[in-house]
Amino acid sequence: MPLKFELGPGRMIGGSNPCFIIAEIGQNHQGDIEIAKKMIKMAKDCGADCAKFQKSELEYKFNKRALERPYNSKHSWGKTYGDHKRHLEFSHEQYRELQKYAKEVGIFFTASGMDEMAVEFLDELEVPFFKVASCDANNFPYLELTAKKGRPMVISSGMQSMATMRRVYQTVKEHNQNFTILQCTSAYPLDPEDVNLCVIAEYQKEFPDIPIGYSGHERGISITVAAVAMGAKVVERHVTLDKSWKGNDHEASLEPSELTELVRAIRLVERAQGTGIKQMLPCEKACHDKLGKSVVAKVAIPKGTVLSLDMLGVKVGEPKGVSPEDMGQLVGKAVTEDVEEDESITPHMVDGYNNKG
Repeated sequence: MPLKFELGPGRMIGGSNPCFIIAEIGQNHQGDIEIAKKMIKMAKDCGADCAKFQKSELEYKFNKRALERPYNSKHSWGKTYGDHKRHLEFSHEQYRELQKYAKEVGIFFTASGMDEMAVEFLDELEVPFFKVASCDANNFPYLELTAKKGRPMVISSGMQSMATMRRVYQTVKEHNQNFTILQCTSAYPLDPEDVNLCVIAEYQKEFPDIPIGYSGHERGISITVAAVAMGAKVVERHVTLDKSWKGNDHEASLEPSELTELVRAIRLVERAQGTGIKQMLPCEKACHDKLGKSVVAKVAIPKGTVLSLDMLGVKVGEPKGVSPEDMGQLVGKAVTEDVEEDESITPHMVDGYNNKG
């Protein structure tokens, strides 16, 4: 069975526990803390388990030339990439304010630590778990540092190979037992042909002692729901208040109505997954009583006759008789009374019949 662990206080994941749904706000807040708060409240109202942001200490995430390069995209918030990122980056104090607000609302709050110093800050905030973005999945010094903090980890695997993810698993496992790996393809928005949901099953085989999840960037909710049906125990989707807003992620994000429907659909699928034990259920009894078939006599069969297969047929019978699956048990046994043509053959009519009920 996949490992179960507490991802946030009082919230287990893995096994038969409900899928943990992360609303990835990221930087879709436009650099406005009031919008960020609205998005936290939206995530809670829509039924998500966690509101997640992206925290960077920019001078540790980017080198100087990367921050100074011109950024002329229609999504830009500044003349250089550094200006753009600074506009979108909340301060430590603002993060504390958002964390406090999330607690008031009643939703888990965390962020992807996009560099080692951001992880140090998030550890000081005592976030319930660390999210590792796909761009850091092959950053092994970062993974080791993060794992050693001892908090649960959620690791996206976009842009990585299975060989790399085996090394990720081994590196993290050495220091931290409580982590999950998410299948992810890093494209925004993501075409269905590139989702590769089958990797979920491959991860389940490769890493049978950790929960596996899915981080999606596709349009709509159907593929994420399918991921849950395939066993994803954590799902993450970007969210927005308006897909037309400036920013690369909005087009691949879910608006409130879509997030609400995603949560509803996931919970519906979970109800439908059942136990895996195949048996007739109580809800099927009415149908069985009405349409379930029985063994009947094809011909009149005198008392004492030894039954052969050519004497027996299958019909919806009244009363209910021997089940068709047990027809073979009747062959070679004698009837204890006269049986009319087309009559149901009931267990008490056959000498030595082992009625399985």
